[in-house]
Amino acid sequence: MSRFEFKMPKLGESITEATIITWFKNVGDTIEQDEMLLEVATDKVDSEVPSTVSGVIEEILFKANDVIKIGDVIAIIKTDGKVTASKSKENKIEKRVAKQETPKKLKKPKQLAVASQNNNTFFSPLIISIAKEQHISFEELARIPATGADGRLRKSDVFQYITDGRPYKFVQPAATEDPTAYRIPQLNLDKGTGKLVKMDRMRQMIADHMVYSKHTSPHVTAYVEADLTELVQWRNENKVAFQEKHGEKLTFTPLFVEAVAKAVKDFPMINVSVDGENIIVKEHINIGMATALPSGNLIVPVVKDADKKDLKTIATDVNALAAKARENNLKPEDIQGSTFTISNVGTFGSLMGTPIINQPEVAILALGIIKKRAEVIETENGDEIAIRSMMYLSLSFDHRVVDGYLGGSFLRRIADYLEQFDTNREI
Repeated sequence: MSRFEFKMPKLGESITEATIITWFKNVGDTIEQDEMLLEVATDKVDSEVPSTVSGVIEEILFKANDVIKIGDVIAIIKTDGKVTASKSKENKIEKRVAKQETPKKLKKPKQLAVASQNNNTFFSPLIISIAKEQHISFEELARIPATGADGRLRKSDVFQYITDGRPYKFVQPAATEDPTAYRIPQLNLDKGTGKLVKMDRMRQMIADHMVYSKHTSPHVTAYVEADLTELVQWRNENKVAFQEKHGEKLTFTPLFVEAVAKAVKDFPMINVSVDGENIIVKEHINIGMATALPSGNLIVPVVKDADKKDLKTIATDVNALAAKARENNLKPEDIQGSTFTISNVGTFGSLMGTPIINQPEVAILALGIIKKRAEVIETENGDEIAIRSMMYLSLSFDHRVVDGYLGGSFLRRIADYLEQFDTNREI
């Protein structure tokens, strides 16, 4: 018996190394001359390499995925007598590889299955080379159905995928099915008949945003009632003087923005967003105000750093943004950076609302109509019935990061600021 050193054969004129894909034989196995010993990959082709001798595998010196230089010993084979690989055998291997470099005529494109992630994410140098030429990302490679041993991707798989038109170029890998996940029932509902109205682009974006928000954030809504009698009286008495002095209308919105900004400053964990397992506490308090456009769609212009501005400046910002919205002149910077949003549903006559969170924020406030009604109030003479200006406030919050205590306390603080409005303040 003699020991034959099986070397990585020459695989082409310019090839200096190859990657082992898989071994077809194990230590102790018998192999015949010309029987396939292993499969290798180069930057040009994947190729099966035959043994040049017959014998028993005594030792395998490298494992799958190892990169080997041409001529390095990769296995030891016990043979009967002294045997050396002839030059003709090496030439035969090289010709075999050269023949595989020319791709065969591909079959007619066929319908591919739904994209799924390949378990084996090792790609040979040849596959990577083809991917670079075709501008195919690793993510897209992982979606191509693989037919090689142990789920490996072969050159023919990639060329067939390209011929099929790269159907998985823009899709996401299919996620592993979770048996505990909720499945939306596929109900064949009768939607009725009538005139079809195509959603405009903004309405489609709003629809997507709302569905995304409800899917992402577990919504909880809390309610409080606030007595705005003193605030309403002060505003009615000072709105004319305010406009004469500052050249700005004094609506209720600046007063609401001011109170909300103060409450947000008191409860900074309302002024956050969620990033995976992290909570980002915002550096600025930017109050978005949901505003109706002429088309009927809603948009959210933003009062930046509202906590650092006086009432006159807030009123100026609110009026300017509202005017831009009415005239469809809002700029991208006018609607970016909101950290907390308010929606004045009372403008439309609504008593209260259950607003949907403006992602990626974690809470949104709805303000109902200010309505006069008889209320029982405490006075020096005891309980009395009086006409008061009342308003409902509702806060929807993301229960992932805002619990009932925080949400309720924050909402109550806003109501307190509105109820305890300083009627002696100067304009």
